Amino acid sequence: MADKQAVFITGATGFVGGHLAAQLVRRGEKVRVLCRKNSSLRNLEGLAVEPVYGDLQDQESLVQGMQGCRQVYHVAADYRLWSPDPSELYLNNLIGTRNILQAARRTKIQRMVYTSTVGALGFTSNGTPADEETPVSLSDMIGHYKRSKFMAEVEVQAAAAGGFPVVIVNPSTPVGSGDLKPTPTGQIIVQFLNGKMPAYMDTGLNLVDVEDVAQGHLSAMEKGKVGERYILGNRNLTLHQILEILSQISGRPVPKVKLPWVGAMGIAAVCTGVSSVTKQTPLVSLEAARMSRKKMFFSQAKAVRDLDLPQTPVEKALEKAVRWFRDNGYAK
Repeated sequence: MADKQAVFITGATGFVGGHLAAQLVRRGEKVRVLCRKNSSLRNLEGLAVEPVYGDLQDQESLVQGMQGCRQVYHVAADYRLWSPDPSELYLNNLIGTRNILQAARRTKIQRMVYTSTVGALGFTSNGTPADEETPVSLSDMIGHYKRSKFMAEVEVQAAAAGGFPVVIVNPSTPVGSGDLKPTPTGQIIVQFLNGKMPAYMDTGLNLVDVEDVAQGHLSAMEKGKVGERYILGNRNLTLHQILEILSQISGRPVPKVKLPWVGAMGIAAVCTGVSSVTKQTPLVSLEAARMSRKKMFFSQAKAVRDLDLPQTPVEKALEKAVRWFRDNGYAK
């Protein structure tokens, strides 16, 4: 197929993957991207990439796509906190990763970066930011998305222990331009901008500029230690603090009502029950409500130290997100 120096990316049509593809192209790399026949290539418009058509469930298509490549970035993930068929999450996140690993071995890939999530990591008992070494088990995972990503990461770690050259990155909550779907976090921003957020919950997230996350992938490929995990994050903020920043950017008022967790669970139960009938994504899912009980605060110190992870102010990242959502018709 193409040049022996090509780089293969899954998930390049998505949020993080699109920014990663753009940065690789700017570096002068030959980039090959896995696409489904029905994939939107909007995030790849104007980029000199080679699309190859295949599917994470079709290992032969993956082998064909990887032929002649030296590196793989497995960024693709099924990031949904609710699905009418939860088995799809395991098929895409777990079995898909297993197929990628097998195809990479068959094509003798020199090095791979696997995109996990901070959702697969543990939390501290005292509320301080967790890191890559915070103890965690499958029983700690809330919902099918986290469970499927945790199980996939376990397989990647086993591959690394067996000698396969793979590095793991755990992005926190990326924000910025190009969030097409949008992600669950992007949906929060859109709802706020459209005045559809009458209340907020006492929860928290670690926000990071999506372009910094893409840079973190490149650095992990160059500098990361095989089998190691690196949290790609930046600033820990409560949801109320995030909304205050969005208010300053957009001029929209911050909701005044703080919804207690019990109330959030009740609303989520109703929304999820309706969705089980309509098959439409709930405004608030039970999984999201359960996850909100803990503040997802993390330390990115290891990635800053070992990978020189950039730390673009989250205000700038949120500004880019607001501008992009408005310019592209998601928000008023």
